[in-house]
Amino acid sequence: MPPDRRRLVLYSGGQERRNRLIHESLLDLALRRGRASARDRIRMTYVPFTADGARPFFRRFVQRYTRFGATDFHCIAPDDPLLVADGPDRRRVLADLAASDVVYLAGGNTFHFLHHLRRSGLLDAVDRFARRGGVVAGLSAGGILMTPDIGLAAYPEFDRDEDEIGLSKRARRALGLVDFEFFPHFRRSKRYREALAAYSRASGRALYACRDGSGIVVEGDRFTAHGEVWLFDRGRERRIGG
Repeated sequence: MPPDRRRLVLYSGGQERRNRLIHESLLDLALRRGRASARDRIRMTYVPFTADGARPFFRRFVQRYTRFGATDFHCIAPDDPLLVADGPDRRRVLADLAASDVVYLAGGNTFHFLHHLRRSGLLDAVDRFARRGGVVAGLSAGGILMTPDIGLAAYPEFDRDEDEIGLSKRARRALGLVDFEFFPHFRRSKRYREALAAYSRASGRALYACRDGSGIVVEGDRFTAHGEVWLFDRGRERRIGG
């Protein structure tokens, strides 16, 4: 996507106090987008990986971001039956997403999430939203979905999502809003470090690993690491945040 349009936030997870700066950055991006500040309201759309069990997480989401200045909240589940077939209901849901200031992709099983996003048309809708300058945030699996593909969700074998869908390599292509890989819930143990160094060596793509309570904000060509963030690049490791 055009770098000057990028307004992105990638969260590792763990709703801790130290996430406060990332929350503030997210809402600030929405306000500085222009449309939100013009009416002094911030509309956020929460996208869970599945409708099942999403309601309590959505309530916590509303409580959290109300404290940081958001005013209007909507929840759109990618496996909602209204999104399966084209029609007025589906068009209404997609229009609601397009009218948002922030689209927030939640956590969960990355493979299920991508499958339902693509099947429902939400993947293309989020892509269009981002390319028009909309703010997109991703938590854990949601952050992985913002990268070129979700291959890292299946790695390493001791800490991975199960691909019960059976997605082909081609079907694992994601939004590609950034050109790097994202690894949430990082633990700085020997086996994690060795596994991610090997992955970055094989992929040839920069990989950012974040501990819970940490994350990354991308605005245009500006990259900001919040909290404990490590870069793995062609087998080498370097701490860049915290």
